[in-house]
Amino acid sequence: MKKIVSTAAIATLALAAFAAPANIAERTEAKTFAGADGVVFRYRWAEKLPDDGSKVPLVIFLHGAGERGTNNVAQLRHGVEELLNWLDRHEKGYRLVAGQVPNGKRWVEVDWNAMRHTMLPKPSETMALELALIDKLLADQRTDARRVYVTGISMGGYGTWDIICRRPKLFAAAMPICGGGDTAQAAKIAKVPIWVFHGSADRAVPVFRSRSMVSALWAAGSNAHYREYPDAGHNVWTRTYRDDEVLKWFFSQRNTRLDPPRKK
Repeated sequence: MKKIVSTAAIATLALAAFAAPANIAERTEAKTFAGADGVVFRYRWAEKLPDDGSKVPLVIFLHGAGERGTNNVAQLRHGVEELLNWLDRHEKGYRLVAGQVPNGKRWVEVDWNAMRHTMLPKPSETMALELALIDKLLADQRTDARRVYVTGISMGGYGTWDIICRRPKLFAAAMPICGGGDTAQAAKIAKVPIWVFHGSADRAVPVFRSRSMVSALWAAGSNAHYREYPDAGHNVWTRTYRDDEVLKWFFSQRNTRLDPPRKK
C-alpha cells in the first residue's frame, strides 16, 4: 500500500504561490462577489466579447491548496494562462472565472487523506459562492448556457467532482486533475463528458481516488476518458493544460442537459 502523506503535504506539493506571473495578472481583472449573507468571494475575471453579439462560453477554474489566500492573484499560478492562451487562439470570445479559496477553507470540506468520502449535503461556503456567481453569469444573455466548463487541480480536482455532482445538468464538460469524488454519485454524472487525469506516483492525492471515480462512472454507463501518467507525481496539470488535443476535446463539448439558473 502506498504511503499517504499528511493533509498539509497537498499544499506543499502544490507549490504554494504568493503571486502570479505578471502577464497573466495583467490579462485578468480582480473582482469580488458578495453572497446573500455578505461573505465575499474573491475571483479573477477574464472576458472577451465578440462584436457580433454572439454568446460566449463560461470557463470555471478551481485552484489547488497552495494558492489559497486573500490576495486574489495567487490562484492564477497554475493553469489559467494555458487556458486563456488556448481560448484566445481558438474562440471568438469567452468568460473565465478563477475564484480564490480563503486560507483554512476548501472547495470541498473533506479529509484529503481518506481513500473515499461521502459528498456532504451542502456545498462548502466557498463552493456555494462559486455556484451563486455562476447563476448570476448565466442570467446574462451573453453567456452561452450550453458551454459552461469546469476544471480544477488537486484541491480544485476535488472541487470539480463536487460541483458537477451538485449540478449535473449545468456543465458541458469537466476535467478533474488529481482529485477525488464520491463514487456513490457516479450515476448522477454519467452523462457529463468527463476527462480525468492523475499521476501514477502521486504522493499527495492517491491515484486510487481518480481510478475509483472512473471505474464507478464506467459501471454507470459513462464514456468518461481517463489518462494516467506513468510514474508522474502530483503536478500533471502543466502538461495537461498544454496538450492541444485535451483542450480541443474539452471546448468542443456542448451541453444538452441544461440545468437552468435558479431563481433568486
